[in-house]
Amino acid sequence: MNWYWLCQLGGWLVVAMFQLALYPAGPGLPVVVVWTLLSALCVSDLWHRFIKRRGWAARWFDWRLAAGSVFVLAPAMVVSVATAIHLFMHPVRNIDWLPLAWLSWAGNFIVWNLCYVMALSLRRASRAEAAALRLELQAKDVELRALQAQVNPHFFFNSLNSVRALIYEDPEAAARMIDQLAGLMRYALQSGHAETVPLALELEAVECYLAIEKIRFEERLRVQLDIGAGLDDVRIPPMALQTLVENAVKYGVETSTGGSDIRIHARRDALAAHIEIANTGTLRSDTGSTRVGLVNTRKRLALSVGATATLDLSEHDGWVCATLHLPQQATPEASA
Repeated sequence: MNWYWLCQLGGWLVVAMFQLALYPAGPGLPVVVVWTLLSALCVSDLWHRFIKRRGWAARWFDWRLAAGSVFVLAPAMVVSVATAIHLFMHPVRNIDWLPLAWLSWAGNFIVWNLCYVMALSLRRASRAEAAALRLELQAKDVELRALQAQVNPHFFFNSLNSVRALIYEDPEAAARMIDQLAGLMRYALQSGHAETVPLALELEAVECYLAIEKIRFEERLRVQLDIGAGLDDVRIPPMALQTLVENAVKYGVETSTGGSDIRIHARRDALAAHIEIANTGTLRSDTGSTRVGLVNTRKRLALSVGATATLDLSEHDGWVCATLHLPQQATPEASA
């Protein structure tokens, strides 16, 4: 049984019990009350079907609903109740009560129409809100996919350039780099359809990337990994960490003749997980691609993890640090 019939039965039962208090006591009174209840249900349901087909309830209270309550529904109920009294209680000879009964039933049906229109309005508002939410989620998904599509081609273009530089200089190193690149491509394809991936998988991709760059830069690239316990299942947008590590290599190692240390440090506390990617050097303000990459990563964090996830870029003590702060809901305890 749906809400419509539950409300119908509950509302008209209250009206029928009120009528019971008004009718004079008699042996046929229970039958008249049941008759009244069934008549009200039938008349209101037929009216409901009629106005639904005509579209009269598609907007706020229509004057035709009030007119129908007064001149159609109320007379029909008065005739029905009078017939029941005549058949089951006593002959109806005095009609002085009919105008009052007509006004009473007209008021009942005006209230019924108001409740029905309000219920329809609430349902339309709920459906509109649900539709808006679906559109918002679809827009979020499209934006996330577009941002993801910007990350992977950029990365693979740089990696292919590295392979090309090694083919003639060191074919064996180029072959190892191609193997690592194949693993990265597999990860990117598998994770490209997901909003987030476990940090453990992202770190594996980062290690593949660093292995590629280690072949290219040799001793100029020095990596330090410090990953705390309990962080493997922390959720992160795919390729987000790799993008930050790539920036650290590009602006730390490539621009320095002596190379750079790359430090990846991850820890967690009661409120969030914190991942820091740092390289020795100075923060440059004229690198437009870095700003685009940071904006891209921040958007992906907000879309896939939540608005409370942040990415900060800072410089201190000769280190340029990109720090990810992932809220508690991205950590394993919150998803348990």
